[in-house]
Amino acid sequence: MKAAPLTAWQAGLMPCHACGLLNRPATRAHDLACVRCGAHLHHRKPDSIARTWAFLIAACILYIPANVLPVMETGSLFGAQSDTIMSGVIYLWVSGSWPLAALIFFASIMVPLAKILALLVLVVSVQRRSAWAPHQRARLYRVTEFVGRWSMIDIFVVAILAALVQFQALATIRAGSGATAFGAVVVLTMFAAQAFDPRMIWDAMRDGHE
Repeated sequence: MKAAPLTAWQAGLMPCHACGLLNRPATRAHDLACVRCGAHLHHRKPDSIARTWAFLIAACILYIPANVLPVMETGSLFGAQSDTIMSGVIYLWVSGSWPLAALIFFASIMVPLAKILALLVLVVSVQRRSAWAPHQRARLYRVTEFVGRWSMIDIFVVAILAALVQFQALATIRAGSGATAFGAVVVLTMFAAQAFDPRMIWDAMRDGHE
């Protein structure tokens, strides 16, 4: 059987989570610090699975009101109107702005949902000590961490519209409660991605060779 490659931990090395410096601590105590920035060193992120689950569960709970409650409330001389993310997408599509409708639908509905599902796959597979497709899961984590910031595009659209319309003094536009819930979903999924330690993907591979 092919021997497992030597890991940094087995070689007595520990990377710093803050500055990225590879440290060689003299001991393996729990209170080690980076020699460059002074940040605490950990073999794995403390309570990574528990914290990832906490952020994911909160994001899943808030995902429903984020898509059901209005994200934009418009008031003018002709009355008031509230729009959810989906109703805004439908309005843009019907009015002929289908590229913008497709962009907002993908970035504001599909991306957060896909990110939640991807993180669920990652944390469940790690918790079950699965050795399934580690390279693909590591790539999935990198993609998930990268695309998360782009799911705030509809909040940017609401902010720009509010600034433009209120500057013209023709109407008032303000963010609804759905925008708050949606922003919380985006932030929580970003925290979940940061809390997850992708090095745990390879722990099952190492254990399988021991």
